Amino acid sequence: MRLYAGQGFSGKSVAVIGAGVSGLSAAYKLKLNGLNVTVFEADGRAGGKLRTISRDGLIWDEGANTMTESEAAVGFLLDSLGLREKQQFPLSQQKRYIAKNGVPVQLPSNPIALVRSNILSAGSKLQIFLEPFLWKKNNISKGFGTEESVGAFFQRHFGKEVVDYLIDPFVAGTSGGDPESLSMRHVFPELWNLEKQFGSIISGAIQSKLSAKKGSSGRMKDSSAKRKNKGASFSFLGGMQTLTNALCKELSKDELKFQTKVLELSCSFSENSPSDKWSVSYELEDRKLSCEKSYDALIVTAPLSEVKQMMITRRGSPFLLDFVPEVSYLPMSVIISTFKRENVKKPLEGFGVLIPSKEQQNGLKTLGTLFSSMMFPDRAPNDVYLYTTFVGGSRNRELAKASTDELKQIVTSDLRQLLGAEGEPASLNHFCWSKAFPLYGHNYGSVIEAIDKMEKELPGLFYAGNHKGGLSVGKAISTGCEAADLVISYLNSSSDAKGNT
Repeated sequence: MRLYAGQGFSGKSVAVIGAGVSGLSAAYKLKLNGLNVTVFEADGRAGGKLRTISRDGLIWDEGANTMTESEAAVGFLLDSLGLREKQQFPLSQQKRYIAKNGVPVQLPSNPIALVRSNILSAGSKLQIFLEPFLWKKNNISKGFGTEESVGAFFQRHFGKEVVDYLIDPFVAGTSGGDPESLSMRHVFPELWNLEKQFGSIISGAIQSKLSAKKGSSGRMKDSSAKRKNKGASFSFLGGMQTLTNALCKELSKDELKFQTKVLELSCSFSENSPSDKWSVSYELEDRKLSCEKSYDALIVTAPLSEVKQMMITRRGSPFLLDFVPEVSYLPMSVIISTFKRENVKKPLEGFGVLIPSKEQQNGLKTLGTLFSSMMFPDRAPNDVYLYTTFVGGSRNRELAKASTDELKQIVTSDLRQLLGAEGEPASLNHFCWSKAFPLYGHNYGSVIEAIDKMEKELPGLFYAGNHKGGLSVGKAISTGCEAADLVISYLNSSSDAKGNT
């Protein structure tokens, strides 16, 4: 699928820094459109936070475990890479649990189930059902700041109990953060805008969905199966790294350079070209080399903390990144454990269980556990259960860095309380992400402004990744594809300028 084929990109080249899912998606889309690409990756592997391990008859993910097709760019990759047949949807994924009073309680999946559920008090349920009537557009106060926290926003609309037992575990499980430290505008921009447009979150969501259906009624529709699964979580046969492996197969060995740490980016102006050229200096296996080939554009997907360590020059003068604020990163440990089936006395069918912060008073210290082999039975032998447990985030940064032995005790204790897992795990593996997520905190607007300034003042450089646009796999893919589109537009403009000259 060549979206821009025949637009004069012959000989044009683009460097992509970072071989995570953002960088690989960008490189793939650029290559489809006839551009020469080179991807620089400091690690010895591609995939970034998508990391799948296959060992001793087990398959597990140490990073993202699932994704959704909420972004159009995801559908583009699934179709163009031929990955539809490898999609793997969890069994009983509608069955999700929250711990309350030390035991798992199933989340209600519809309004009737909410009424019957004991996860919320009668007062909280009433506040939810009254929300469309209490929050009219003309009643929205102008006093709510642009950096309102996630907790404050949802408490205004639905009350504190909803924040404590629904919002808190959800944001901990998806971003490692907590409701009070996260910025609503940056973490949930769609809901933030719904309030601005409609007042009520519930009525706004309903009206937006109806409007979207009406707008698509005259256009060719997807198959019913594809529409049904659009918002559903899924993985791939063989794990999440199947996606990035498929992207890597589209790149040659010369186009994907591993163990290559970028040290310097240099932007220079040539009289023979209407646009700036970029050169990249890098360190390959501890040997500093200079890349002689120039590039017509750059896409940077490395964490901002690493970008700030690079030396950047613009037309012979140093370009200082002192305007880029420090980004706080949240650590996360992932513990993969298996238990013999006969040793799990209260197994639960479904997706997993999340732990609200308040449940620490009931002895639960983890953020939550995915029922990996319940979701995907082929991930483990029939006689064991495979669990993926998360520890750390902003709730307990130090615990994320604890030893494997200490984390084993914590995870085993939580699984014993929640699922009746008795005895020692049959196996246990531990991986720690020291920088699992950038924290979308109250001052994150200054980070976005700094990225915009960097792109504006460095012609031909574009930024993508989970520092921009969202933390999910789909959002990361989307920013990579959007950066590729911006590069294509930039090079088209340069070609037009050259033609006019």
